[in-house]
Formats: sequence, structure tokens, C-alpha cells
Amino acid sequence: MQERIQQVLTDIEQKANVRIVYACESGSRAWGFPSANSDYDVRFIYLRPKHWYLSIDVEHHRDVIEQPISDQLDINGWDLRKALKLFRKSNPPLLEWLHSPIIYLDDYSVADDLRKLLPVYYSPIASFYHYLHMAKGNLRDYLQGDIVWVKKYFYVLRPLLAMKWIEEGRGIVPMAFDTLVQEVVGDEAVRQEITNLLERKKRGDELAREPRIPIISDFIEREIEQFKAEAVTPDQNRRSIETLDELFRQVLDKVWQPQSTDKI
Repeated sequence: MQERIQQVLTDIEQKANVRIVYACESGSRAWGFPSANSDYDVRFIYLRPKHWYLSIDVEHHRDVIEQPISDQLDINGWDLRKALKLFRKSNPPLLEWLHSPIIYLDDYSVADDLRKLLPVYYSPIASFYHYLHMAKGNLRDYLQGDIVWVKKYFYVLRPLLAMKWIEEGRGIVPMAFDTLVQEVVGDEAVRQEITNLLERKKRGDELAREPRIPIISDFIEREIEQFKAEAVTPDQNRRSIETLDELFRQVLDKVWQPQSTDKI
């Protein structure tokens, strides 16, 4: 699969006439709870030739590349310009990409440059609300009633524990699910029940529709109600765009050298 991913990334560069500067794993494999049949969720950042950005209609140009999901491979990416706009807003999915433990491609030091800027651009408030929205949505869609989609517990627990991490002032949320469980779940019984469910998933158990797990469900509902009731001051910080503009220009110059033809 590693070889196939590298080949698909190369094919995308050639067909779309782009340079991919960073690619990583972003889903359950990066979070540390894949099952045997989990998809490979590959996400990447790319750059188009200079002339593409000089169009008077650039705002209407498509700034994502998406591939059809096929044989466990889910792969898509963002234009660097889009990624930088989202980085300025402290976009949590992008921050997770930058901290993925599984990296498939890392060129032109783009990811390192963005990580160095995190102390300026990271917003715990923006991240908190992103995770709250995710936890509430998945709870509503998958964990209501006496029979629930058991594997979806992870897709509520991870954003929920991320909120607890942020609330405790620990900084940027780590990718590893197990780290979150061990560090922010104080109740030993809840922690053990989550660990048991995690082991089932790693063994390849189906984890389809089953009776709800009371101790985990009660923990989730209690924590989400508490978070919903808390008043959080909106983030008023308007982070500088000039630094990111300069980074964009530097990367554009490095990727498309004057002697190149803007064609792959």
C-alpha cells in the first residue's frame, strides 16, 4: 500500500500539473485505532504553477483535488493557498495533518515552516468549537437509542477528549487516541471500558450495531452537556496575513524555479 500511495501521488502530480509538497495519513490509522479493513486516509497539500495564481478569476478556481475512494484508499488534497488561509484560522484538521505520525511525502520544508508558526496562529478556542461540533454531530447521528453504531464511539470520544485536552490548557491536541485516553480520562472505570473497546477494534471485531455501552455513553453525554453549558469568549485575534503571504511566495519560488517551464 505504501508503494501504491506513492504512485498515486505521482500520478496526481502529472495529471493535474501540480507539485505535492506534503502528504500524510489523517484517519484512524494516524489516530492509533485502525482495524484490519480501515481505509488509508491520505491527505496532501499541493501547489500549482505560478501563472495559475495570476488569473483575475483565481477566486473561482477549484482549490481541492479529490480522488474516488477505491480499494481502501481515500486520498484528496488542498491547494497551498487554501491551506494557508485555513492555517490562519487555526483549522484543526490541518493541524492534525501537520502532526500526523505517518508521513508519505514532505518537501520544501512547508510543514516544518508551518509548525514553527503554530505559537502565533494556534487558537484553542477555534479548535474547541470544531471538536464540539464534531462530537455533537456524531453523537446525534450514531449513538442515540438502546442499539447504536459501536465503532462510532471513537468518533465521539476523540473530539470529546480533545476538548478536555484543550480545556486543561495542554496546547495542540495530539494525534494518538491512546494518549488522550490516558491523560485526560480521570475515571478508571471509564478509561478501562474505552481501552477494552479499543482492543476489540484493533482485533478486527465488526463493532456494528450493538447495545449501547452505558458507562461510555453516560460519560459522553455528561461531558458534552458540561461543555455546552460553558461560556467561551469568542476568539477576536486577527492573526497576520503578511507572514503567510511571504511563506506562500517563498514556496512558490522554490517549487517553480525560473529555469523550469511551469509544466511537469
